[in-house]
Amino acid sequence: QVPLVESGGGSVQPGGSLRLSCAASERIYSVNRMGWYRQAPGKERELVARINNDGSTIYADSVKGRFTISRDGGAKNTVWLQMNSLKPEDTAVYYCNALAFLRTGISWDDYWGQGTQVTVSS
Repeated sequence: QVPLVESGGGSVQPGGSLRLSCAASERIYSVNRMGWYRQAPGKERELVARINNDGSTIYADSVKGRFTISRDGGAKNTVWLQMNSLKPEDTAVYYCNALAFLRTGISWDDYWGQGTQVTVSS
């Protein structure tokens, strides 16, 4: 069982919207910060947005005003990325990331989801 389970990718036309979800699995005991990264073909993986335990957020300049990251207010082990006004340059594989503590772990570590494809094309 992977630590983080993503859903919500797909294909959309420019100007459209998609919502990505990421949930921590039963393997995870506690989650600190959570975020989304993306990697386009031939490019390095880059931070898209991140939300900390105190609710503070950071966004890549390229997505400010278009993307919104949010997190469930209870267990705080689910994160969403609402993507509006999508552009072709947003096309990439999107990865969920979390600083988490496994139930069988001994330290806080970074964990990644399996990735979900987002394609923006007319």
